[in-house]
Amino acid sequence: MSLKGRYLIKILVLLIILNNNSINAQQQYSKEALTGKGGLKLAGYATKLQPEVFKQFKKMQKAALKSGIKIQIVSGYRSYQRQLKIWNKKYKKYILEGFSPKEAVHKIIEYSTIPGTSRHHWGTEIDVIDAKVKMPSKLLVEKNYSRNGVYSKLNNWMKNNAKKFGFYLVYTNSNNRKGFKYEPWHYSYKKLSKPMLHQFMKLSILQAVSNNSLKGNVFLTSDFVNNYVDKNVNGINFLLK
Repeated sequence: MSLKGRYLIKILVLLIILNNNSINAQQQYSKEALTGKGGLKLAGYATKLQPEVFKQFKKMQKAALKSGIKIQIVSGYRSYQRQLKIWNKKYKKYILEGFSPKEAVHKIIEYSTIPGTSRHHWGTEIDVIDAKVKMPSKLLVEKNYSRNGVYSKLNNWMKNNAKKFGFYLVYTNSNNRKGFKYEPWHYSYKKLSKPMLHQFMKLSILQAVSNNSLKGNVFLTSDFVNNYVDKNVNGINFLLK
């Protein structure tokens, strides 16, 4: 084959790759998929993720094992109903502790999302621990991932290596970030979660969170939801926006 022929074949292959990437980037998700109510293809075992995310996680998990770290997902995909149970359970807990209904709602959104707005609905998010070390009584707390914490080795490894596999910390400890508190355990697969966030933001968020079964729903006014979207939904690592 002539040099010119080989050059044309390379150009053709490149165009096919670029076209496939463009198609993937334009993948459209339904409202149900974006709000945890179904229509999302998932893979995995006890913990579910989108197939591509699961594949990349397994690669990352295998690489971490070489450093003596066994990355375990304690929370991946969550359905709307699962998030609703988490929300209502926390609401009841805070009410029993003496918080007013309005205070309970504000307390919940320090760490937990309103059902219908959770990034975990997308099958792109992972909350991780190190299964190689003794499990503490409370898993997902900041002190476990700090300098002397049981998951400090995991935390350092993720900081240095997670991006190689497409995973980025969502709720950083940056002083410029608003919304949810720092979560050193929560990582997102950027390639899929970034376009999903853009599509999610085109929905009516107020309609998405409207549910009479949601405890404290009377406080989810238009102003509250708008503020929540600005600070919490968009209060993420700037690399994921």
